[in-house]
Amino acid sequence: MSDSPPRPSGMPVISAKGIIVRYHRRTVLDVPDFDLRDGETHAVLGPSGSGKSTLMRVVGLLERPTEGSVSLDGVAVDVGDRRARLSMAAVFQNPYLFKGTVEQNVAYGLALRRVPADERDDCVARALDRVGLAGTQRESALRLSGGEAQRVALARALVLEPRILLLDEPLSYLDPLIKRRLVGDFSEILAAEGVTALYVTHDQDEAMVVADRVSIMREGRIVRSGDVDEVMGVPTSEWVADFIGMDGSLCGRITTAKEGIAEIAIEGLLVYACTDLQPGADVLVGIRPEDVTLFRTADGIPASSARNQLHMRVDTIEHMGSTERVSLVTNGLRLAASVSRASARELGLERGVEVIALFKATAVRVAPAHGVPAGV
Repeated sequence: MSDSPPRPSGMPVISAKGIIVRYHRRTVLDVPDFDLRDGETHAVLGPSGSGKSTLMRVVGLLERPTEGSVSLDGVAVDVGDRRARLSMAAVFQNPYLFKGTVEQNVAYGLALRRVPADERDDCVARALDRVGLAGTQRESALRLSGGEAQRVALARALVLEPRILLLDEPLSYLDPLIKRRLVGDFSEILAAEGVTALYVTHDQDEAMVVADRVSIMREGRIVRSGDVDEVMGVPTSEWVADFIGMDGSLCGRITTAKEGIAEIAIEGLLVYACTDLQPGADVLVGIRPEDVTLFRTADGIPASSARNQLHMRVDTIEHMGSTERVSLVTNGLRLAASVSRASARELGLERGVEVIALFKATAVRVAPAHGVPAGV
């Protein structure tokens, strides 16, 4: 539906500068700079009340900020700009389906835009096919399952062929089983559509599946932003590390590098990682707990492609439902491992037990120590 000229991939489509939102003299959002790049899914992640939905409303021209400006394709826009608003579509936590058929719900926006009925039928059929609900046009929208209802809500947005798609906690009310299935489908659909998407969520696993870039928010501010693997793998503050379930990043220096594999000296130990950074570079290193496998020192370690094999000692164990988060230390180096409760029992894990921690070079996230903004 959009008649905007195409833009080079990766260029900013929406930019927000100097955004401040105050409610009753209380600042709830303070974001100096934020953008959505062409064709990407940018996830805004944070705990409840962190300001992520407020940021989405400002960027989506649903709310006017107290201070600051928003531009679309380099041109300043505001909440009253109808042309800019028509270039966007939204999917919310509640699908907000009304009484009637699936077809009537999906075609609602097209009818408001006075698209001819015969053209609407074709558009609706294509949109439902894109979200995996082909042939459901005549079904009652109110009899759909939660997951089907959210697919219809996505189809209702995609049928408008928006430049920008806004998704505000679209899966948060679904039960865990449906959510796990649907988050992968949403990711594939967004990638296939090539739409520029702002995806708001409090679920970091969801963000890691759908996003190309991610921004983490705390108390109205963005405290970390960048490529999803780097942001979710290399925390830059104690708060960010705790929020994403990691120990803090390790500080090291690259000693050698060959064929994309770097040797990094950390606290007198060597860690191997895949990176293009060169010898002499000071770096921050992150290893996510789920990428670490533990063995008891006395046990034989099976043949493995894991380059990193560190002798460590269990410091603390934290119960995380079906898993245990095991904090490990050696020579001042600290990292965490996530193991199942059954594996923890089998390994006899408790404070002071010595283990060998295995992890692949590809599992080690590396960022330049100078140039990564510190979180707060």
